[in-house]
Amino acid sequence: MSQDKILLPGLIDVHVHLRDPGQTTKEDFISGTKAALAGGFTTIVDMPNNAQPITSLEKLEEKITIAKGKTLVELGFHFGSLGDNLDQFPGVSDLAIGLKLYLNKTTGGYLLDIEHLRKIYQAWPEDKVVLLHSEEDTIDLALESLRGLNRPVHICHMPSKEVLEKIIKAKRQGYNLTCGVTPHHLFLSELDTGRIGDHAKMLPSLKSERDQDYLWENFDQIDIVESDHAPHTLEDKVGGAFGVPGLETTLPLLLSAYKQGKISIEQIIDKCHTRPKEIFNLEPEDYLISIKMESYELDPSQFFSKAQWSPFAGMVVPGKVSQVTKSNQVIYSGGEFLINPGEGKVIYGK
Repeated sequence: MSQDKILLPGLIDVHVHLRDPGQTTKEDFISGTKAALAGGFTTIVDMPNNAQPITSLEKLEEKITIAKGKTLVELGFHFGSLGDNLDQFPGVSDLAIGLKLYLNKTTGGYLLDIEHLRKIYQAWPEDKVVLLHSEEDTIDLALESLRGLNRPVHICHMPSKEVLEKIIKAKRQGYNLTCGVTPHHLFLSELDTGRIGDHAKMLPSLKSERDQDYLWENFDQIDIVESDHAPHTLEDKVGGAFGVPGLETTLPLLLSAYKQGKISIEQIIDKCHTRPKEIFNLEPEDYLISIKMESYELDPSQFFSKAQWSPFAGMVVPGKVSQVTKSNQVIYSGGEFLINPGEGKVIYGK
């Protein structure tokens, strides 16, 4: 690696919302996987909270069929449950990467009963990950529901000191836990809400500078960085929709932290490639990401995502993806895609 060029393995993002099918004015599998590839993410896993939630084998197979004709990257899917579809688990467990459960109100139903949660855990294959959306008011319940169990559980998008402290303690007590953090919780705080307005609306919400500092101070305790890419039309966003696009800003933001001496390139590789691969038992093909270290201003009008806005618009970052190769074949170069939609592949759980 030279000062002006950095090479990385293909990055992995296990937490994206590509909106397809059902809300393709916001994003679809073509625009979303183009955004992923341009952002250095060659393997991504889509969440189940579509307009019609992915809570049945039929819905998952429909989603897979649509994705096969559109994706430019390796694309997998998580399955969803409120505990009323346990009979679907045997049919989907070999297709889905993980099972997503919501312990806080987001865009659908949520779970707040320990015994109910335990029944779901017991029905899902014990070696496959359960992902939890759990915030400050539900993290104690989440940890209590896992007491005495050894199943792998991933806590998504931790926003605060309170949540991370409890996860670190639980890990030390032997819980089989991993956790992720988003770039927006690392690079923004509630002090930014006045400046960025509607673009600051997300779940979990932005927290204090104290929380933000604690996430950085304990970055080594966090297993993965996950974009929580949640695109909306600008009209919907101004109307109060939760979530921000992140596939094309995550790596540039992490490179900013690297240039500032906060993190190393090895940590970026660990949290955006090695650990996601290990935790979710993924076997991606051989990708190489070339990054040109040259300062530029983040301009959402240049995004491949349909979300042509960002809370990070105007931020000067130190580098961007210049080329992606797959098994020595160039598939992306200088903003041009050298493969077609459908030439990526759908990946399945193991």
